[in-house]
Amino acid sequence: MQQKALAYLAQDPNLRPLVETISLPEPQSSGDVYYSLLDSIVSQQLSVKVADVIFKRFLQLFPGEYPHLHQVLALDKDTLRSVGLSGPKSAYLQNAALFFQQESLEKKDWAELSDEEIVTFLSQIKGVGRWTVEMILMFTLQRPDLFPADDLGIQQGMMRLFGLERDRHLKARMVELAEPWRPYRTTASRLLWRWKDA
Repeated sequence: MQQKALAYLAQDPNLRPLVETISLPEPQSSGDVYYSLLDSIVSQQLSVKVADVIFKRFLQLFPGEYPHLHQVLALDKDTLRSVGLSGPKSAYLQNAALFFQQESLEKKDWAELSDEEIVTFLSQIKGVGRWTVEMILMFTLQRPDLFPADDLGIQQGMMRLFGLERDRHLKARMVELAEPWRPYRTTASRLLWRWKDA
């Protein structure tokens, strides 16, 4: 799938230099939306390094280092805060566990829902916004055509690639410029992230 996507994107003159110079590893995923959601909540507004440390400590609170729904809900706020989680994030993690329990989502077949339906559905959880759900669609469910225009890294990559200015039209312009990359905008986004970081 990725080779097909890269071959398609290489036809775009703006992306061709990125496709030719950037090595993109094959995406790997457990497909576990609930686990990824907890990981994403912990990561919000933190550096990757700090988020990894806190999430690892959080997992160590559970037997087998897997945060089952009932176990997350049974934890008190002090225990959650003891691993480095803020008060709001502790609440968001328990909101997510409660939502998955109430909606019986542990064995959910996400394939039956469109990208936009999943964004709308999971954004009902307090502490989970569009960006968080888009990351799950891209990396956990491996949906091929996501373009997270709210992501700072994608904005920086698009500004550099196309010489755009940061103004109120930026996102609309980005979406328009990414239109030719359908149906492989996820791969294009991953290229932009790696190119910007390099």
